[in-house]
Amino acid sequence: MNQRLGPLAPEIILAAGAVAALLAGSWLPRRRQWAVGLLAAAACLAALVTTAFTSAGTHTVDFGTSYSIDAATNAVRVVVAAAALLVIGLSGDSIRAHARETEFYVLLLLAALGTIVLAGADDLLLLFAGYLLASVPGYALAGFGKDAPGTEAALKYYLMGALFSIAMLAGITLLYGAGRTTSYPALPAALAAAPHGLVALGVVAVVAGLMFKAGGVPAQFWIPDVTEGTTVPVAAFVTTVPKIGGLVALFRLLAAAVPASAVDWPLLVAVLAAATMTLGNFAAFFQTSVKRLLGYSTISQAGYLLMAVAVAARSGTALRAMLFYLAAYAATNLAAFAVVAELPRARTIADYRGLAARHPGLAAVLAVSLLGLVGTPPTGVFLGKLQVFTAAIDGGYGWLAALAVANTVASLFYYLRWLAPAFLQRQPATAADALEPAGRWAALTAYTAGAASLAAGVVAAAILPLLTGHLGG
Repeated sequence: MNQRLGPLAPEIILAAGAVAALLAGSWLPRRRQWAVGLLAAAACLAALVTTAFTSAGTHTVDFGTSYSIDAATNAVRVVVAAAALLVIGLSGDSIRAHARETEFYVLLLLAALGTIVLAGADDLLLLFAGYLLASVPGYALAGFGKDAPGTEAALKYYLMGALFSIAMLAGITLLYGAGRTTSYPALPAALAAAPHGLVALGVVAVVAGLMFKAGGVPAQFWIPDVTEGTTVPVAAFVTTVPKIGGLVALFRLLAAAVPASAVDWPLLVAVLAAATMTLGNFAAFFQTSVKRLLGYSTISQAGYLLMAVAVAARSGTALRAMLFYLAAYAATNLAAFAVVAELPRARTIADYRGLAARHPGLAAVLAVSLLGLVGTPPTGVFLGKLQVFTAAIDGGYGWLAALAVANTVASLFYYLRWLAPAFLQRQPATAADALEPAGRWAALTAYTAGAASLAAGVVAAAILPLLTGHLGG
C-alpha cells in the first residue's frame, strides 16, 4: 500500500498548525494569545502555497485508494485554506484577548482539515472520519460565546449532527454489506450486482448525512438557528466551509462509487436541489434579522450547487462548474458576513438605514456581496450559476434549470429589502447608533472578500481551466 506523506503536505501543515497552536496557547500569557492567531494564519498561508507549488496538475491516490488528490481535492484545499484565513481576519476584533482565543483558532484549523479530508475521501470509512473531524469542532465553535443563544445554537447543531451522522454510518454499513468493500473504485461493480433495495437504502442514508454538511433539505433546519445564535465569525465559517466539503464529497461518492443502474440518484439529488433552493428562498422573504436572512440564503445557494451533483454523471462540465461556484460563493458569503461583523449593533434590516451615507465602502461591499449572491455580473457567483445552469441543461435537467432561474429572480426581493434602506434611506436622528463600526479587521476582511468576489468573475477565464479534470488518480 502506498503511504506517501509528500502529497499530503497541505493536510499535514494544517494538522501541525493546530497542534502547534494548542501547545503555544498553553504557554503564552493571556495578553499574547494573538500570536496563536498569527500561527493559524501562517498555517493557512503555508497550505495555500504548498498546494499551489506541489499539487498543481497532480492526480494521484494515497493510502491505497483511500484518498484522492486530484483537481477537486486541490481546489478544496485552496478554497478552504483561503476561507479559513478570511475567517481568522474576520474574528480579529471580536476574538482578540478572549479567554479562549487559542481554542478558537485550533478548532478552526481542525474543522478546515476535516473539510479537506471529507472532500478527498475515496473510501467510505475515511469519508466518515472526515465527516466527524469537520463536524465536532464546529459544535464547539457554535457555543463558543457560552451565552444562552450560543448554547442553544450549539445544542441544535450537535443534535442534528448526531442524528445525521448516525444515519450516515448506518448507510455506510448497508453499502458495505451490499458491496463487501468500502473503496470507491471497487464499489460500482459490487453494488451493480447487489440487491437494489439494499443499495438504495444505503445511498439515501449516506446522502442524508452529507446533506447535513451541505446545508440542504432535509437536513437544513439547524442553519438559521445556528447562524442567528452564534457569533458572526462562527456563523460565517459554518455556513461556508463545511458546505464545500459536503458537496464535493457528495459529488465524488455518487459519481465514482454508485452506479445509476443500481439506484436513480440523479433524480433524487435533483428533487433535493429543487426543494432546497425553493425552501431557502421563500423562507428568507420576510426575515428581518440579517444573520437569519443570510442563513436562509446559504440554504438556497446549496440548492443551486446541488444541481451540479445531480448531473455529475451526465455532464462533463458539472465538476468544474461546481468547484468554481463554490470558490466564488465562499468569497461572496464571507464578504456579507464581514460587513455584519463590522457593524455588530446592526441586527436587523432597518438598522442598516443610511449605511451608504455613513460608510460608503461597507455599503459597496454589501451591494457586491448581496447582488453577487443573486448572481449579478460581473461577480464570480454569476459565472458560477451560469456554469451550473448550463451543466444542468446539458445533463437533461432543463426543468431544474428553469426552476433555478425562477428562484434566482425571486431571491432578488429579499436581498433588495436589505439593500434599499442602506442606500435610499437616512438613519433617523433619534435612532441608536447601530452603524458604529467594531474595528479595522472585519472591515479589511470585507474589502478583501468583496474584491475577491469581483475578481473571480473578471478572471474566470483563467481560473476555469485549472478546475478541469476527472475524479480520482
